[in-house]
Amino acid sequence: MIPFSIKVLFFRFFQFLLKWSTKLLNFRTPELFSGPGSSLKLCEHIAAQGVQSLLIVTDAMLVKIGLLQPMQDRLKQLGVNFVVYDGVLPNPTIEQIETGLAMLRKEGCTAILAIGGGSSIDAAKVIAARAKNPHKIVHMAGLMRVIFKPMPLYAVPTTAGTGSEVTIAAVVSDPSTTRKFAIMDPKLVPIGAALDGALMTGLPPAITAATGMDALTHAVEAYISRNHTPATDREALEATRLIMQNLPTAVKDGQNIEARQNMALASFKAGVAFTTAGVGYVHAIAHNFGAYYHVPHGLANAIILPRVLDFSKPDCTPRLARLAEVSGLKKGNESEEQLADAFIAKVRALNAEFGIPTQVDKLRAQDIPEIADKALSEAHWFYAVPRYMDKPECESFIRGMLPQAA
Repeated sequence: MIPFSIKVLFFRFFQFLLKWSTKLLNFRTPELFSGPGSSLKLCEHIAAQGVQSLLIVTDAMLVKIGLLQPMQDRLKQLGVNFVVYDGVLPNPTIEQIETGLAMLRKEGCTAILAIGGGSSIDAAKVIAARAKNPHKIVHMAGLMRVIFKPMPLYAVPTTAGTGSEVTIAAVVSDPSTTRKFAIMDPKLVPIGAALDGALMTGLPPAITAATGMDALTHAVEAYISRNHTPATDREALEATRLIMQNLPTAVKDGQNIEARQNMALASFKAGVAFTTAGVGYVHAIAHNFGAYYHVPHGLANAIILPRVLDFSKPDCTPRLARLAEVSGLKKGNESEEQLADAFIAKVRALNAEFGIPTQVDKLRAQDIPEIADKALSEAHWFYAVPRYMDKPECESFIRGMLPQAA
């Protein structure tokens, strides 16, 4: 059996190659419309591109509360025909995506508009890819496996968290195998997006908090990643600053447009950062909590984040200290160690303020070995984490999130 220390060398070398390969790729960003009302500007842009038949991918609740109505009205005024697929649920499945694809083909749609949270945008990305590629969804899992350019895709995020409107990734669940996998390809980035804070004012506090902590996780994991660059550092630090300054306000006062707009921008910037730098153990474990127990992704990230920072701190103390500085935690002549501790404490304090638990209620002890295997397989080959954990460490780490009664 190969010693873990030798395996780490392989992981590091693979990540080194991955970092340099990203320099050769064109990680474009979508044409961006930003500010209250920008979603209607995006509709005008879509019409100007000559789109005549559009598939809108969303979830049923957004349709029910009428959030789509202004955009639908504008599209009608502009002469753009559309059909709405609202069958996307949290942690979108292969079946949901294939159902959306069937509707697209039946209606002869030539472009897709995703409206919603990360699940809707991720589902739309894969529908767009399947529309132009012959291979099944499972065969797209991993890096650079979307052969042909997807159908034109536009996105309007209605939560400030996933950053999916700018990332190369789409996460899909396969309930038949209790598997949650990522499809990662620059071709998946939407060609246009709108950051419309006005669409987010009705989000409940709990969802605002969880999605905001999701965005913070993206920024932090990108910043402490060994595959960070000066460009990703700028985006991650600015995203962290915006989140620390605006998330508590957005949670307490959901009607605060300025806070909502700043959170939308922060989510976008965090998405730009982790598209290149990657994420880490928080996401690797959270993906499995979602696959096994349907824990919402942002909530899972929030629970796991401070624990991973505790584990990672010995190998990224200066970077955590810098995150503390942009978060306004530097008061005097604190050491890097003190600032790093202050940042982790701040993350925990935010979780407590937002009522986010410290355990995963549905976590079962018998699932932990398998969850650890899957999380490590994802993290070790795809994420340049600052500090590696082996399987016994990972199992112990996850065991710490068992419900108190377990």
